[in-house]
Amino acid sequence: MDLLISAGLLVVLAPILAGIAIAVRLTTRGPAFFPCRWVGQDARPFTGYKFRTMIQGAEAMEAQLQARNEMRGPAFKLTDDPRVTPLGRVLRKYSLDELPQLWSVLKGDLSLVGPRPPRAQEYARFTDYQKQKLAVKPGITCLWQVEGRHRINDYDDWVARDLEYIANWSLWLDIKILARTALVVIKGTGV
Repeated sequence: MDLLISAGLLVVLAPILAGIAIAVRLTTRGPAFFPCRWVGQDARPFTGYKFRTMIQGAEAMEAQLQARNEMRGPAFKLTDDPRVTPLGRVLRKYSLDELPQLWSVLKGDLSLVGPRPPRAQEYARFTDYQKQKLAVKPGITCLWQVEGRHRINDYDDWVARDLEYIANWSLWLDIKILARTALVVIKGTGV
């Protein structure tokens, strides 16, 4: 299912992907894609890509913004992040920045549905409880994203949803999460 859907979407969405890449390059300095160094299933590192939604050099500013960390635990999340570009806000609202991850699904690093992969520096601070979420292949979308990612501020609540997904996995659950993801993306809610 992952291979067929990701390959089909990459072909169908190719003009949109190209348009977004051009828009990112025309509106900000720097590359259109941002390399994400994630930790996948069984703690295996891999590099995925997203459309760049932040200003060039945003990672260097992260240490200064850590004081505003709004999620307990290892993940660094900000609402109203000053590093996000105007186009980046639109791409994030409709999750369009996530589309290049379809390539990671096609390569086998990601699944369409599964726990979100942590960044390497986040994984370094994981507890044994949090590491359990890497028992399966990570995904582009998950329960956390469709159950109100903007309202879940405790990292262990996020992990609990990932472990709930793992414990109750079925093809039908994946289909339901994909359908709910489509609704969230179309409405532009939950960011």
